[in-house]
Amino acid sequence: MDLILEQLMLFVISLFANGLSAMAGGGAGLLQLPVLLFLGLSFPVALATHKIASVALGVGATIRHLREGSLDYRFCAYILAWGLPGVVLGAYVILRLPEGWTILALGMLTAGLGLYSFTKKELGMDYAPRNREGRGLLIGGAVLFLIGFLNGSLTSGTGLFVTLWLVFWFGFDYKRAVTYVLILVGLFWNSSGALAVALQQAPKWDWLPVLIVGAIIGAYLGAHLAISRGNKLVKRAFETLTVMVGIKLIGDGIALVF
Repeated sequence: MDLILEQLMLFVISLFANGLSAMAGGGAGLLQLPVLLFLGLSFPVALATHKIASVALGVGATIRHLREGSLDYRFCAYILAWGLPGVVLGAYVILRLPEGWTILALGMLTAGLGLYSFTKKELGMDYAPRNREGRGLLIGGAVLFLIGFLNGSLTSGTGLFVTLWLVFWFGFDYKRAVTYVLILVGLFWNSSGALAVALQQAPKWDWLPVLIVGAIIGAYLGAHLAISRGNKLVKRAFETLTVMVGIKLIGDGIALVF
């Protein structure tokens, strides 16, 4: 019975966390990773388990979003080319460096992103492409590399960074930005990070099946809600998750530093 309850709790947490993440464009680790730690896993094992399970977020969301047929594949390749090297580098760094101050700073920045979006009522409500050539692409790619590094080295919230960067710098609306993030970050970036971490630390293999099933179902349902309800819901979900993730990271960072 204890085993059944444990598996059921993992499924519900994965379903809920990935459903919210699919609506907001990131943040599944806000709930999932702390639960894995609470259930007794060490940080390296919990991180490896979460990283691998998070790939299923991309799978579930991809299944739903590809039905819309709205992707620019050249821009997809651009995001992957700049982001993936950062992801792999970050994944090899995370298990070797102290993370307290980094997590604290990231938490403050993440919460700030949500508050910034909240004060800009029209931000991300309409699609207005910009910075798609020359200097704009170079700056945009450099920031994607940095976010990729954070994605590989930290546990949650960096998909939210990509979402806002696509909105702020490249002129995406929130709904379109979340589509790109869930497929490219959720599937490809997370796969690279999961592989790099798993090669250094084995995950909790017997927990992965139920986490993956919950993530696929949750991501599909969350993506469906985002598509059907439009930019207003996605923007509110993004703002809520960024502030929640920011507060959690600030708390984690303070605990590690002090």
